Amino acid sequence: MHDLTTGRPAGLILRFATPMLLGNVFQQLYNVTDSIIVGRFLGKEALAAVGASFPLIFMLVSFIIGIASGSTIIIAQYFGAKDMAKVRRSMDTMYIFLFFASLLVGILGIAFSEPIFRLIRLPEEVIPQAALYMQVYFTGILFFFGFNGTSAVLRGLGDSKTPLYFLIISTLTNIVFDLLFVVVFKWGIAGAAMATVLSQAGAFVTLVIYLNKKHPLINLSWRKLAWDREVFRESIRIGVPTGFQQTFVSLGMLALLRIVNDFGTDTVAAYSVAGRIDGLASLPAMNFGQALSTYTGQNIGARKINRVGEGLRATLRMSSVVAVVTSLIIMIFREPLMTLFTSDPEVIQIGARYLLIVGGFYVLFSSMFVIGGVMRGAGDTIVPMFITLLSLWLFRIPLAAILSRSIGVDGIWWAIPIAWFMGMTLSFLYYRTGKWKTKTVVKFRKGH
Repeated sequence: MHDLTTGRPAGLILRFATPMLLGNVFQQLYNVTDSIIVGRFLGKEALAAVGASFPLIFMLVSFIIGIASGSTIIIAQYFGAKDMAKVRRSMDTMYIFLFFASLLVGILGIAFSEPIFRLIRLPEEVIPQAALYMQVYFTGILFFFGFNGTSAVLRGLGDSKTPLYFLIISTLTNIVFDLLFVVVFKWGIAGAAMATVLSQAGAFVTLVIYLNKKHPLINLSWRKLAWDREVFRESIRIGVPTGFQQTFVSLGMLALLRIVNDFGTDTVAAYSVAGRIDGLASLPAMNFGQALSTYTGQNIGARKINRVGEGLRATLRMSSVVAVVTSLIIMIFREPLMTLFTSDPEVIQIGARYLLIVGGFYVLFSSMFVIGGVMRGAGDTIVPMFITLLSLWLFRIPLAAILSRSIGVDGIWWAIPIAWFMGMTLSFLYYRTGKWKTKTVVKFRKGH
């Protein structure tokens, strides 16, 4: 556990964000590994199937993850206020919620994957493999929620290193299982999904065993979990806007995939690969934003509001440098990066165009996400939700539809940085109003 309420903001945030970034890189490597092995050994139809599955998976889990994020913010603020009884009750409540939510989401994912793929007009030759991948994946959704929920709890307590260690082991396990199930046993795309499920299950179970023995605050036992309605109401208040935001973002990803699908299997496969690379490139911004959220939550809980602005300025400087370097790497090495996943020349050419266009603007995404981190850490999630929805549904999707008709598939790619610019501008303008300072949790509690 780390107290982020004393010390230089830049050093604190960087030390906290770095293990979290490495952890999320390894988390992303689950999907990247699947895509590389599937693309190399099963062909571009299977590669497109794995890529098409991600927006649907994200849609089904995003609302639950959003609500759970409300618990993380509450944990950070209570930890900053040194109210350990509330910290424990908040953790218990989140685990109970995630257990029942995972059962519901698993059933929905297994039952409705194929109908949704048909609704968004995924190419017919891709649908059977995409649906099979989804159905196997959702048999293990409990482990996905469990591990990510536990990692979020640890981040709220200022511990970003422990999840990293278990993610590294889990990712290496996933690579071994992928090669064993796909290359040796010839289980096809179902083997790739099964490798991910088993790796996530191992990560969650071993993490819980370790924390129960070693961590002073976490002791996960179903017989001892206690539900707290007050904490859950606060989690809902903070988390539901984020949940809706994530849900509409995922629906936007599906809408964008629907536009991409009209350009055929090669474009879907290229979008899948470029999206994987893009996801890795976006991680530094997302992790700086998440680190700033925890920093903001703890300092607000400790009533050190002046430190929040210092933290934001320091984080913007660090994240912008990383974003510029990332853009240069992606743009220069775009074709070699694509060839890691596939040898199909048409898929490589389309994906390289995506990386050239989108890759030059990561500083916009980075600034948008970091500024939003302050609001989320303060417990103000409603306005960031609307900003995200406006940039996605008012700019990105309509522009993708319009520009793709006039300049082809490049129009879809150009819509992405334009939407980032609008989101960054709106986030900055709202931050300047200072209204996010009135949305905190702990100030409403007597005795703090």
